[in-house]
Amino acid sequence: MDSHSRAVAYLKVLLPLAALVLLSTLFMISRGVNTDAVIPFAQREIEDRMKGQQVTAPFFSGTTAQGDEIMVTATLARPSSEGTPAIASELSAEIRLADGGRITLASKTGAIHPGRDMARFSGQVTITSADGLVVETEELNTALSGLEASSPGPVRATGAIGELTAGNMRIGTKTRGGPVHMVFKNGVKLLYEPQKPER
Repeated sequence: MDSHSRAVAYLKVLLPLAALVLLSTLFMISRGVNTDAVIPFAQREIEDRMKGQQVTAPFFSGTTAQGDEIMVTATLARPSSEGTPAIASELSAEIRLADGGRITLASKTGAIHPGRDMARFSGQVTITSADGLVVETEELNTALSGLEASSPGPVRATGAIGELTAGNMRIGTKTRGGPVHMVFKNGVKLLYEPQKPER
């Protein structure tokens, strides 16, 4: 028997044995896997999800008659039921104005009232305009069908002009299709901080 024939004869025995060793190793490793996998949700979160319907990461977008684009997102939303509006958590909105400007809104919670054509942002509401003006308030009511918003309570604004406080505020246009304005009313106070020239 030549060397080639001997090598083939050895391989006929060794290869099946190697396959058996590999298979047994595979089964031994698989026994070490933890089959009691933990579901990545806390028990409290599962109970909350079971209590009622909800939508995770909802997204809404639309365009007003004037061509302004509105995009609204939230981390969680629950649909409306009898007597209660649809509510959302960590609500944020971006409004891209037809003239090129932009306004962003963010709040801890929010509610939508379709029958009253209104959405309410509440809890640490922050409004940021394209020119860097940041307005903070506790509640902001916005229209669903157009670009109208108002804050019934006090507001605080900071920007290039300094710091401003007022009893309430309104966002909207003076004429149909006109530019969007932020109007502060009711005891407006401005602490002007002039820009210091750079040396």
